[in-house]
Order: sequence, then C-alpha cells, then structure tokens
Amino acid sequence: MIIGLLMVTGWSCSDFLEETDKSNFTLENYFTRPEHATSVVNTIYAGLSPIMSSGFGGGPWMMIEFSTGLADTELGQAQNSLFVRSLINNSDNGYGQTYWTTYYRGIANANLAIEKIPEIEMDQAAKNRLLGEARFLRAYYYYHLVRIFGQIPLITSVIDLTSPEMYPEPSTVDAVYNQIVEDLTIAETLGLPFKEVTGRVSMGAVKSMLSSVYMTMAGYPLQKGSEYYQLAANKANEVIQSGQFSLFESYSGLNTVELKNQVEHIFMIQYAAFILPNTVQQAILPYNRGISAYNAETGGIFANRDFIATFEEGDKRVQEKQFFYTEYTTRTNRNESMPLGDYYLWKFFDEEAQLSTTSSGMNFPVYRYAEVLLTYAEAINEASGPTAEAYQAVNLIRRRAELPDLSGLSKDEFRDAVLKERWHELCYENKTWFDMVRLRQALNLETNEFEPYVGHQFSYGPTVTARELLFPIPTAEIRNNTKLTQNTGY
Repeated sequence: MIIGLLMVTGWSCSDFLEETDKSNFTLENYFTRPEHATSVVNTIYAGLSPIMSSGFGGGPWMMIEFSTGLADTELGQAQNSLFVRSLINNSDNGYGQTYWTTYYRGIANANLAIEKIPEIEMDQAAKNRLLGEARFLRAYYYYHLVRIFGQIPLITSVIDLTSPEMYPEPSTVDAVYNQIVEDLTIAETLGLPFKEVTGRVSMGAVKSMLSSVYMTMAGYPLQKGSEYYQLAANKANEVIQSGQFSLFESYSGLNTVELKNQVEHIFMIQYAAFILPNTVQQAILPYNRGISAYNAETGGIFANRDFIATFEEGDKRVQEKQFFYTEYTTRTNRNESMPLGDYYLWKFFDEEAQLSTTSSGMNFPVYRYAEVLLTYAEAINEASGPTAEAYQAVNLIRRRAELPDLSGLSKDEFRDAVLKERWHELCYENKTWFDMVRLRQALNLETNEFEPYVGHQFSYGPTVTARELLFPIPTAEIRNNTKLTQNTGY
C-alpha cells in the first residue's frame, strides 16, 4: 500500500510540474487576449520611423528628396545621398535596402494582425478599429514600395520558413495597387474615428491616402485617366467636407511640437523626446556651425538655391523662418544671428530641442490638409476642368502664402499653377519625386516651366534617364530570391 501510494504521488507531482514555457510565444499561444491585438498592431506602426533615421550617414528618406534635383547637402561622407543626387545610384545603396527590409517587416506584422485578430475574443468595435489600422498601414507600405521599386512581391498572408511564398514571384504593378485600394476601402468600413489626435490611424488618414492612390493610378504607370481623377477628387472632397481639418493660420503651426496630430496634421510619423527622438533635426542643421545644443550638426539636406528662385515674388513661404532659414545664432553668441549661406529647412526645425532640451519630440508629416486641398484641385481639374471649388481649394493655400488668388485660367494653365503649389507647399516632405514620376514632369528651375521628367537636367548638371523612374531592387534581395528581376538600367 505504501509503495502504491508513493507511485501515485510521484505521478501526480510529475504532471503538476510539467508546464509550458510561457515566455516562448508562438502563433498558437499568443493571440488570445485583447492586449495581444493591440501589441501586434503597434509593431506595424514601428516600421514608420526607421526610414526617417538621420545621422552622419544621411538618412533613407533623403533618397526620395535627392532624386528630385531640388536638394543639396554638405555631408560628403553620406555616399548613399551623393549617389542618388548625382544620378549614379546602384543596387548596393543602403537607403533602398532599409526601405525594402523595414516596409516588408511592417507588411509581415500587418498580415499577422489581419489574420489573427479576428480569432481573439474582444470588443468588436475595438477589434474593427485595430484591423482598420492594420489595413491602412499595410496599404501605406505597399504604396511606397510599388512606387519606389515597381514590380514587387505581393504577400498578404502569414508565411514562415517552410512557406512556398518564402521566395515569391514579383506581382504586377496593377495587382499591388488593387490590393492597396482593397485594404483602404475595407478600412473605411471599420469604424475608425475621422480625426485622431493620438497619432493612430484615422478615417481622415484613410481617405487622404486613398485620394492620393487614386490620383497616382490616374497617372503613370497605370494611366487610368479621368475616372480615377474623379475618384481622387471624391475622396479628397470627403475629407474637406468633413470639416475636421483646417490649415494652420500661420506656418509656425507646422513645427510647433504641441500641435502635432492636430489642425492641419492628418497623419504623422510619431516621435517622443528622450524615448524615440526625432533625428531629422540633425540632418537639417548646417554642418558643424555651432547653432544647436546638439553635438551632431550634419548638414545632411537643405534646399537647392535655384529651387528657391522659382517661388513667386512675395511668397511668404520663402521669408525667413517660414519654410526656410538662412541665419541663426550660435552657442557662443545668442544675441546675434550668423548668415548661413544657404536655405535650410525651417518647417521641421524644433527650436526648443535645438536650444535647450537636445531631444526632439516633433513628428514628421505624412498627410497634411494642404495636400488634400491640392489633390482635390488637381484631380477635379483633370476630370472636369477648373471649377469654382477647385479654385477655392488652391486659393486657400495661396492666401496663407500671401499670394493673389488664381482666376480665369484654362485647364492647362490651372494644372501648371496647382502643380507649382504642390512643388512649393509640399517641398522636402517626400512628395515631389512621387509627383514627378506619376506625371512624368519636372520643373525646369531656369525657365520655371514644366518639362518631361526623362531628359530633365538638374540645375547642377546630371540629366534624368528612364531608369530614374524607379529605384534599383537591393542587391541582397536579388541574390536571395532569384525570381526577382532587377529594374532596367541597374
């Protein structure tokens, strides 16, 4: 009896002591609670900020700016920037690899969220909202990848090392855009708030991006034309008619940290001082002039002087400390400004961080109400000519710049006027190169007129060829996945 009791007791203790390793999360044991749904969506947002990382090696976001011919740099060691600016870019450029790796990681996390969140027992409204955010962010990443690299793999399901999709075929550009539209139109149905001051995705952000997507689909490379311009106008107008957003009365609102995610800002890349600080601040400082409390002043990017000359006389945006700054005080003398010699980017300048805190919580804009107004004006003009509403939209931008209203223009004249407003209002916000490619147009800085993008000569020498309509697929991706084909010219 004693031996038998010991045997039973022994078996019971053994069963009791056998437990799963709760620190070893798997797809099977993780997605069980509402907090898990929130955490996986938060990982999708995490893919936004690495692209903006800036330092003495430049920053991936600068790839999109230097490809316009409208940006300059003092940072001679940032070879990736110099290769793009000189139009001698190649597939070894680390900027392109960062875009590819970071955004596909974001897509993988979005796929995980979209597949697994529906299985979690939680409040339905909260569930829908998280799914809406995941759909928007997946669309955001694909929208950038397809415009930057062209034919790319389209992955919408969870994969692992054993999945046949581990080395996927590239999809057509049309298929990628169709998926982007599907994600955004589904997100529209999931109960997102129209405005969101926390920085999470809102309905306003979904509709703003959808208007941009439709307008790109109307142009190159898909050339879907008037129908899609009307779709773009409709979505932009939904944002306008919501009454949830407005322009800042003055440009100071653009770089006031306390106003991030508010008023004109529809969607932004989020930063928090001393936690996840904005390192773009280093890039927009003149190289080692001692104007900041920061140790790092890289001179990574500033405006091409010839571009500044294309702004209309009296345009407030080129007045000192509106969009640009040409002088500033130094650490050794805060009572007297020093001429800097060039036009540096004031619209992103966090003065408090530069002078005292050394760490910036300023966000970076993704969609501003100003862009929505300009998208509406351009799209409705392409669909049906310059209407009164189109004039109203673009003139709101011009009035803030203290420029006279546009009136009495032909369709072609109105198009050029609106595009110049896009070039000027959205400069250095990672917008202009995408506009150049969808329009196949560039602004000649000498004549101040638009001309074909292919064959356009930058004011400092290099001439654009057809290969610059896309960036090269990174070398490592071509090596690892032989199903990928390098873009023409690289």
